[in-house]
Amino acid sequence: MPPILIVAATDRELCGHDGLVCGVGPVEAAASTARALALRPFAAVLHVGLAGGRGIATGTLVVGTEAVYCDLAAEWPVIARAAGDDHLVSTAREALPGSIAIPIHTSAAVGGARDAVSEGPLVEAMEGFGVLRAAALAAVPAVEVRAISNALGEHDRARWGIAEALTVLEGAIPAVLAALGRVAV
Repeated sequence: MPPILIVAATDRELCGHDGLVCGVGPVEAAASTARALALRPFAAVLHVGLAGGRGIATGTLVVGTEAVYCDLAAEWPVIARAAGDDHLVSTAREALPGSIAIPIHTSAAVGGARDAVSEGPLVEAMEGFGVLRAAALAAVPAVEVRAISNALGEHDRARWGIAEALTVLEGAIPAVLAALGRVAV
C-alpha cells in the first residue's frame, strides 16, 4: 500500500516525522504538495500544523472539515473551498478525542481571516487550502489537523503558545497516522 504523505509548513510542525515541508503560505503549499503527489503515489495526505483561533483555547486540536480560501475574491465564480475527505475527517476525530471538527480558513496573512463570518469558533492557518486543493486535483484523499497556538489577531508573539501547541501536535500525529493507516486505501 502507498504511504501517507505528511505535509507541514515547517520542519518544527512535522514534530520529528518524515514528511514534506511545503513552505509558508497557500502558494508554496499548493506547489510543493502538487509536486510531491506527481512524483510518487500516496494513499492519503495528512496536513498538520499550528493555527490561530477565535473562541478556541490554545492547545485545542482541530480537524478541518474543509479549507476555506478567504483571500480569494473575484467578480466570477472561483474555487475557494476544498473539503477534507469525509472518511479521513471522521477517522481523525475518532483518533483525537476532544478535538473539534470545523472549517479552517486559509489566509496568506496572519490574522487575514479575522473578519470572516463565523457563527462559532474560527480557525485560521496559512497552507490548508493549497494542500487540500492539490490533493483533490491528484485524487488523493486528504485531511487537515491543526493545534491552536494563538488567539486570532494576537499580534504579540510572546503571548502565543507555540511550545504548548507543538507538544499537543507531536502527541496527535502518531495517533492520527495509525488510524489513517488502517483506513487509507
